[in-house]
Amino acid sequence: MLKLEDYETIFVLASLVGTLLIASPALIFVFPSRAVERFSELYVLGPNRMAEGYPFNLKANETYRVFLGIGNHMGSSAYYVLYVKFRNQTEPLPNCTSGAPSSLPALYEYRTLVPDGETWETLLTFSFPYVSCFGNQSLVRALTVNDLMIRVEKPALWDSENYGYYYQLFFELWIYNVESADFQFHNRFVGIWLNATASQ
Repeated sequence: MLKLEDYETIFVLASLVGTLLIASPALIFVFPSRAVERFSELYVLGPNRMAEGYPFNLKANETYRVFLGIGNHMGSSAYYVLYVKFRNQTEPLPNCTSGAPSSLPALYEYRTLVPDGETWETLLTFSFPYVSCFGNQSLVRALTVNDLMIRVEKPALWDSENYGYYYQLFFELWIYNVESADFQFHNRFVGIWLNATASQ
């Protein structure tokens, strides 16, 4: 049999639990939930959809394949532009510190709307129909991206430290900004290095 003090304790505990249950919606404002980090991911995979087997030693007129992907973790659907760019070793990459994109022109682009929590992925094929090496310089005259031939006229000097003529195919991610009603660089880029030494 319970004593009067025991009933008092049960009554106080039940009252406390009831008060917390009733007040719990208001406690959200007092103790805000932890902020969720919002971000986009950008990746490039090799021809077998793995982070390996990337093309490196170029041969003229050989077709190469990579897979590009965008993951949306922004909290809502996002509209993206993915620019394909091509550079030699001395030309600028995007600047992550200042958030500035590369000043090089885009050779190809993808536009896609990606729902929150989902991933978009596509196959990119590329080849180099006109590559020449002479003296201490190579020249990529054209690049084919997804069957579209683009003239680039891009020279590269011999890199005596790494023994090759190096270029980089890289991809910049831009996102649509509703406030400015325009796309802005999303401070994300990835790329693959290519060696044109064995291209002939």
